[in-house]
Amino acid sequence: MKSLKLIGLALGASLVLSTTALAQDITIAVAGPMTGSNSAFGRQMKNGAEQAVADLNEAGGVLGKKLALDVEDDACDPKQARSVAEKIGSAKIPFVAGHYCSSSSIPASEAYADGNVLQITPASTNPLFTERKLWNVARVCGRDDQQGTVAGNYIAKNYKGKNIAILNDKSTYGKGLADETKKALNKAGVTEKLFESYNAGDKDFNAIVSRLKLNNIDLVYVGGYHQEAGLILRQMRDQGLQTVLMAGDALADKEFASITGPAGEGTLFTFGPDPRNKPTAKTIVEKFKSRNIDPEGYTLYTYAAMQVWSDAVKKAGTTDPKKVMDTIKANSWETVIGPLEFDAKGDIKQLDYVVYKWDAKGGYTEINPKGA
Repeated sequence: MKSLKLIGLALGASLVLSTTALAQDITIAVAGPMTGSNSAFGRQMKNGAEQAVADLNEAGGVLGKKLALDVEDDACDPKQARSVAEKIGSAKIPFVAGHYCSSSSIPASEAYADGNVLQITPASTNPLFTERKLWNVARVCGRDDQQGTVAGNYIAKNYKGKNIAILNDKSTYGKGLADETKKALNKAGVTEKLFESYNAGDKDFNAIVSRLKLNNIDLVYVGGYHQEAGLILRQMRDQGLQTVLMAGDALADKEFASITGPAGEGTLFTFGPDPRNKPTAKTIVEKFKSRNIDPEGYTLYTYAAMQVWSDAVKKAGTTDPKKVMDTIKANSWETVIGPLEFDAKGDIKQLDYVVYKWDAKGGYTEINPKGA
């Protein structure tokens, strides 16, 4: 009986020590679609955040403390994203890398502002995210008015005199990107033959494909996510339509190729210059590959968001979100995706978009956006 009591006391002391150790950690968060149709991108974000936290802790942590990572799932649902943001704010977590979908990042950012949480999105490209003069928002990716300009100019140059269609999924991201691409295309003197919408989550696109066929569309631009874009492509090929499909950065995951198979060959999309190929990423890319992880898409962008925050905390000497954000905007930062500087809104000054092409083997490579 006495020995059991001693064991109980020892366990109690161990738990107290463990709890104390945990209490000394600085908890930060990553939030994105860990489930649902965009979970491939949530996985990218989680991989990037976990590796960044592991590397920071191995280097001694931040302000003499270790980092603990809280992973939150918004399923790219605006209401769920706001609930996640309120939860993170209530827990007094000072920083979140998130979200992925613009339709999640925008409502979440308001709850983060109220909850005193600094938010850096690796992936949300809708301009509205940084246009509302919120103190707490920044992004390490570009914006759709930049991305749409590259896409529109590419189409105008390379498909002059051809029949163009523009589709969108009505989402904040998809509609916004389609509108920006249309704007750039029209400014370049090209008018699209069709501009139509579909619903995110749709599976049957045969009616839309029939209209594309009827109008002899040479290139269809899709403002939306990779699942629907992949199905549109497959159903075009099923109807014998060889129309080229082009889309935005939501195609930057190999899951697109798993949907299309070899039919994906020739598909075009815009994304930032591939960070995996940058000298600044070499060591980190090797770490990911040693774990059999391809750090594609927004993996390294999430890692970079963590780097910016942690370096700013060290420079500011505090995790206070407002002081850290002031520090972020006042300095330049060396990251895995290259040096970054932020403007007063929280947008980066450096990133350019380029055009990529999918091949028949399920890979993609950058092509000259000014070439044929």
